[in-house]
Amino acid sequence: MAVPRISEQEFKRQIAEARKRGQAEMAQELQAKSVRYDRKTGRIIVDLKNGSTFIFPPKLVKGLAGAAPRDIAEVELGPRGAALFWKKLDRHYSLAGLTAGVFGSKAWMAEHLRKAGSVKSIAKAAAARANGAKGGRPRSKRTA
Repeated sequence: MAVPRISEQEFKRQIAEARKRGQAEMAQELQAKSVRYDRKTGRIIVDLKNGSTFIFPPKLVKGLAGAAPRDIAEVELGPRGAALFWKKLDRHYSLAGLTAGVFGSKAWMAEHLRKAGSVKSIAKAAAARANGAKGGRPRSKRTA
């Protein structure tokens, strides 16, 4: 089978085009310039290169929930600032995923949300009593 050959000029053109596409993609990628763990608030703070800040509690993240604060504080930025990683905990998360609210696998997220929905609070109990006094939970407004 013959190997297709391209001219040196065509090769250089393709390389230049690929570099241009790569730079355009990197310009749109969420990138962090710094990350730190604030022990006082118990949250991870990510300062982004676009000037905004993303803050989240580690208890929401698979593999960080229940980890020692000293281990959580050892967070580092990945290449180009597109990911966060914890070497000691062997955890890596893309910044794009975290900002989209993806804090773990689908199964882990489903379990986490199920537990969150079963939490009992004074406000939740009061709402349930108020709905009960009105004859139960309101019906959906959707039509069949």
